[in-house]
Amino acid sequence: MNKQFKDKILVTGCAGFIGMHLCKKLFDLGYSVVGVDNLNDYYDVNLKLKRLSVLQNDESFTFIKADIGNMQALKDAFKKYEPKKVVNLAAQAGVRYSLINPHSYMESNISGFMNVLECCRHYNVEGLIYASSSSVYGGNKKIPFSEQDRVDNPISIYAASKKANELMANSYNHLFGIRSTGLRFFTVYGPWGRPDMAMYIFASKILNNEPIQVFNHGKMKRDFTYIDDIVDGIVSSINCNYDCEIFNLGNNKTEDLMDIVTIIENGLGKKAIIEYEPMQMGDVKATYANISKAENKLEFSPKTNVEKGINEFLNWYLEYSK
Repeated sequence: MNKQFKDKILVTGCAGFIGMHLCKKLFDLGYSVVGVDNLNDYYDVNLKLKRLSVLQNDESFTFIKADIGNMQALKDAFKKYEPKKVVNLAAQAGVRYSLINPHSYMESNISGFMNVLECCRHYNVEGLIYASSSSVYGGNKKIPFSEQDRVDNPISIYAASKKANELMANSYNHLFGIRSTGLRFFTVYGPWGRPDMAMYIFASKILNNEPIQVFNHGKMKRDFTYIDDIVDGIVSSINCNYDCEIFNLGNNKTEDLMDIVTIIENGLGKKAIIEYEPMQMGDVKATYANISKAENKLEFSPKTNVEKGINEFLNWYLEYSK
């Protein structure tokens, strides 16, 4: 007997960290998912392929290898599968890499996002949820960051590209009635996380007796948000399908970076060799999400504290890296 599915949802960046976890949750909720990913080599493709293999075990899933920068491939996917909702997670990620290869951010995060918007416009999509970033707040001094704060001073190309996405979505809502929800993610971590993120780098180097680089001489604070909480916020955004909104998705708590190092050391039973470095270009000293809007309109309520979340990540990492 064939399984009966709810609406079809198209997820770009499905083999990414957040994309994989979102797809799994959507399967559990009874949705049919069309996943799009170009499987690029920004980081280890094998990790993306292993995430993808987990998804391909579910009959709810259809995979299309394509780049959102390829308009014809995207059109073909929308025309064939007729998704009701779209979640755009495909993007060139990373603040520091944007100093090295800024053009890749324009191609994926600007041109690619424009293609997604155009397909939503022409193929009767009922709602678009897309990834923005806490980095749009730039060097804002007011803490915690609120959606009402001005965000017109990005300090990295990555941040500028994410702010551009918000402006583009607003324009398409005004011009064509495309319903959209932008989600400003705050330092997402957890199992299957990206190798370019601090937690993964720290765990790997500590285990291998290599020094870890800690920037701004350790005087950094981050609002670390566990992957399951982020996914809950995305699912709520899909269900609410607001006309045109922006939400912070964070843990509503900021952590000292050195405390995170200590938790990792304790979890691994091994001390870190620390090299203190100056502040990196394009980076910010602190992030901290005011999530009152998401609490009120998405019923968003992060449940995972950083100690539990880091240990969940380390349990996965130790198994994965065997």
